[in-house]
Amino acid sequence: MSIEITTLLFFLALVFFLLLGLPLAFVLGGVSVLFLYFTWGVDAFYMVASQMWGTMESFTLVAIPLFVFMAMILERTGVAKDLYRMMHLWCGGMRGGLAIGTLGICAVFGAMVGISGAAVVAMGTIALPAMLERGYDKRMVLGCINTGGGWGILIPPSIMMILYAMISGVSVGKMFAAGVLPGLLLVALTLIYVIVRSHLQPHLAPALPPEERGSWSEKFTALRAVLLPIGIVAMVLGSIIGGVTTPTEAAAMGVLGALISAAIYRKLDWPVLHEAAIRTFKLTGMIAWILFAAHAFSSAYQGMGAQALIEGLMMDLPGGRWGVIIVMMALVFVMGMLLDPVGIMLITLPVFLPIVASLGFDPIWFGILFVINMEIGYMTPPFGFNLFYLKGIVPPGITMKDIYWSVIPFVLVNLVGLAIIAMIPEIATYLPNLLF
Repeated sequence: MSIEITTLLFFLALVFFLLLGLPLAFVLGGVSVLFLYFTWGVDAFYMVASQMWGTMESFTLVAIPLFVFMAMILERTGVAKDLYRMMHLWCGGMRGGLAIGTLGICAVFGAMVGISGAAVVAMGTIALPAMLERGYDKRMVLGCINTGGGWGILIPPSIMMILYAMISGVSVGKMFAAGVLPGLLLVALTLIYVIVRSHLQPHLAPALPPEERGSWSEKFTALRAVLLPIGIVAMVLGSIIGGVTTPTEAAAMGVLGALISAAIYRKLDWPVLHEAAIRTFKLTGMIAWILFAAHAFSSAYQGMGAQALIEGLMMDLPGGRWGVIIVMMALVFVMGMLLDPVGIMLITLPVFLPIVASLGFDPIWFGILFVINMEIGYMTPPFGFNLFYLKGIVPPGITMKDIYWSVIPFVLVNLVGLAIIAMIPEIATYLPNLLF
């Protein structure tokens, strides 16, 4: 059987079983193992086992459960509530102020937790009812929470960046440094959109009445809410950038900061630790199984010779090397609407990275574009994770249609940011080159 037919059957089988709704890990691993057996025989399984063992020995992988545990602990403390109270007092007096404050809190959460769901759940529980009660447009509110929640995988520390670094072989520290300026750019673009739209359509996001804006004494007292988040960010990112710790060791520092926060807020008890640990085990187990399946996929993909075939097809695309990047980003964008972002990363990167390297692009820059696309995937219908996080906590009057429509302008803003970073790579590469 020719390589063209084998590759076509391989990818058609993956798509078919995924559309049946079967778990990604078992589809990816099962189909890959079957194709390995019929193309290489039983000996191919030793290659898969060897790659899996190498992953299990990776010290970098330890950072994933640590960052997840940190997020689970922070989700249950009073940090988000106090931050929202502070933003309520300082920003509520302007049009769109509560939405601006919510986006600011999401950015702070993104710099603490490294995953998407924590900020969505926290702000959906605290900020969403408060803004709806004060006359904010429900789609404006939902869009802010949805897009802000996704920043957790772009603003370092980020579990997605750790996985990208493991697959691509680049430094985790460089990836974290590369995410800072793009993250700030997306935050700034989103804030500009909310501010401009709030002034053009004041009824969508009215300013708070004077009696709710608080006194200057209350405002300055509320600023204490930012001390713990700043401390945690300094413990994690400061220790990495300062060369004091590795990213994995910095994750342990983040867990320590989260435990200190929980203790200060009097939430450090056995039920909180137990629930956080169980959720961490579940999420880490899912990631581990997908990683193992991805190694089987990578072995099958390379063993069949599909890499050379797809590279050849990519090189024949119109538009030269930039045409290849555009097609890659478009494919990832579409896949983000349908599949789990971790799975997309592990399916596509073994295909894309050799092509990116052969075209002379910086893998750090490409990684940031990829992660931004994954962030967009969390918020795009029909299967973006953030959409379902929101649906689980919104009031009964908000439908799934409202949630779907709310994301459209914010997706466009993110795509503008993606295009700017693609055209000006220095936004992603400046800090890594400066610090490392």
